[in-house]
Amino acid sequence: MHSYIDFMTIGASVGGLRVGDMLVQLFFFIVLLALVKKFAWGPLMNKMQEREEYVAGEIEAAEKSRLEAEKASNDAAAQLNQVREEAQKLIEDAKAAGAKQEQNIVESARKEADRLIQAAQADIQSEKEKALQALQDKVASLSVLIASKVIEKEISAQDQEKLINDYIKEVGEER
Repeated sequence: MHSYIDFMTIGASVGGLRVGDMLVQLFFFIVLLALVKKFAWGPLMNKMQEREEYVAGEIEAAEKSRLEAEKASNDAAAQLNQVREEAQKLIEDAKAAGAKQEQNIVESARKEADRLIQAAQADIQSEKEKALQALQDKVASLSVLIASKVIEKEISAQDQEKLINDYIKEVGEER
C-alpha cells in the first residue's frame, strides 16, 4: 500500500502533495467558480453592462445637448447679426431723415429770410416814396410860400440869393 500512497504523493520527501487532495481542491475550486459566476460575476457583469449603457446614454445625451447648444448659439449669433443690421438700418434712416429735415429747415429759413427781405425792401420803398412825397409836398408848399413872398415884394438879387439859401437850408433840415 505504500506504493499506492507513494504514487499518490509527489515529492514525499518535502511533505508532499497528494493527488487526491488536489483533485478534491480542484473540484471545489470549480464549484466555487460556478457559484461565483452565478451569484457574483453574473450580477456584477449585469451591473457593469447597465453602467456601460447608462454612461453611453449620458454621453449621447451630452452630445445631443452640445449639438442643441451649438445650434442655439448659432441661432443667437444670427439673430444678433440681424438685430445689428436692423439697428444700423434704423440709424442710417434716422440720419437720412435728419439730413432731409435739416434741408427742409434750411430751405424754409431761406424762404422766410427772402420773404422778410422782400417785405423790408417793400417797406423801405414805401417809406422812401412817402418821404419823397412829403419832400415834394414840402417843396411845393415852400415854393408857394416863396412865390407868395416874391409877389408881395420885389426882391433884389441879394435877397433872392438869401431866399434860395434859406429854402435849401429848410429842405436840408426836413430830411
